[in-house]
Formats: sequence, C-alpha cells, structure tokens
Amino acid sequence: MKKLENKTVFITGALSGIGKACAIAAAKEGANLVLIDLQSVHANDVLNKIKQDNKNAIFIPCDVSDHLQVKHAVDQTIREFDSIDIALNNAGIGGVSSKIGDMLENDWQHVISVNLNGVFNCMKHQLKQMEKQKHGIVINMSSILGKVGFSNSGHYVAAKHGVIGLTQTAALEYAEMGIRINAICPGFIDTPLLEEGGINKNNAIKQAIIGMHPMKRFGKSEEIANGFLFLASDESTFLNGSSLEIDGGFLCQ
Repeated sequence: MKKLENKTVFITGALSGIGKACAIAAAKEGANLVLIDLQSVHANDVLNKIKQDNKNAIFIPCDVSDHLQVKHAVDQTIREFDSIDIALNNAGIGGVSSKIGDMLENDWQHVISVNLNGVFNCMKHQLKQMEKQKHGIVINMSSILGKVGFSNSGHYVAAKHGVIGLTQTAALEYAEMGIRINAICPGFIDTPLLEEGGINKNNAIKQAIIGMHPMKRFGKSEEIANGFLFLASDESTFLNGSSLEIDGGFLCQ
C-alpha cells in the first residue's frame, strides 16, 4: 500500500521548485493530484510527468491572492474528486530586497498578498471542506525566515511568521475534528526562487548564504518533498500545530 493511495492532494505553487517536487512525490505514492498555479506554458509538461505515476491529475490555473479564484479552484477539486484529503499551501514569491524604511508599499502588499493572504484564502476554503468531511491534513509552507529576522526581507519575513501563526491557530481550532495542520520551514533551497532573487547570479552572495547553513550547501526540493510526505501520511498522526525545520542546521545556531 502506497502512503497516499487514492488520497486527493491539492498543491499550490505546483509547477516549479518545492511544489513540483512534492507533487511528483505524492503521485509516486498513489495520490490524485490537483496542481494549482498561475497559468504557465510549463503546465502540460509538469502534468504529463506526474501522470506517468498517476493518471488522476489535473491543473487549475489560480492566483492564490484572489479569494474568488481560490474558492473556484476548491469547488472544481470537489467536483472532480469529491474531497480534499491533503492540502499543501506552497505558493510564494520572494519580493524586492529593501530596508523597511525604504520599502515601497506596493512591494510590501504584493508579497503579503501572495505569501500570507494566499495561505489564508486557501485554508479558509480547504478547512470548510475538511470540516464537512471530518478529516483532512493541511501543510503550510513557511520558512526558516518564519522563525528569525533577515535583513532587507521584511515583507517575506513578516508573511512567513504569519503563516506559522495561522498554522498554530488553525491546529487548535480543528484538532478535535480529525484535521491536522502543520508547517514546513525550509532553509534556502535550490529552486527558481533563488534565481529570481538574484542569489544564484551573484557568487559572493550565494557563498555567503550557503555559509549560513552548517551543512554548507543549499537544500534540494526533493528533501523538502520527503518532509511533506511525512506530514501528509499516517507516519505523523500525532503531529499537529508543529513547524518541521528542514534547514541544514540554519536555526540551531
């Protein structure tokens, strides 16, 4: 029996990086997949790769910062698969680096709207459905920066701290309903987000950030996917309201 056999898994930010790795891992473990992301030319490529392991996979274009789009995505999932057994709220952006005093309001709002409001929008509708089902698992993608500060990233840090707060609060609210809510806090992972943030393009910055991790390397998306499978499976049935740190030792310093 595979770990997620016949479970319906709803993943945001599913077309690249950590989300893609988690979707591939879930499909290999027998899950039905609902891939949520912005419309992209890469959607069919990712969908076809996942369907090699499970034919029951669909892509729904959705901007998680838009409440109505999220509601429609959840409704479409229920029409297709009748339930949402596991939700991974992973969609996120990096944002423009800036000191808080110099940060443009639009830059602040953009990161908060995706990285924090987007998680709330998804949880709101996922949890309403899970409450009807009387079961479910929600996993929110926070960050090591949901536990500590980081210069020039006030919007990202604030959002990821907020994700942990939402996770802990929801875990309390739904614990007696057969619903578990946990978070993952990755370290710096070698994904397109590092490219977009310019980290991989500047070797001095790249080496400095690698040096912040005691293991002296970036993490891999597949390593985060292993943690996701643990939280999504029956291997973690007494884990609730926790933040799983997968960070190469970053936070133990």
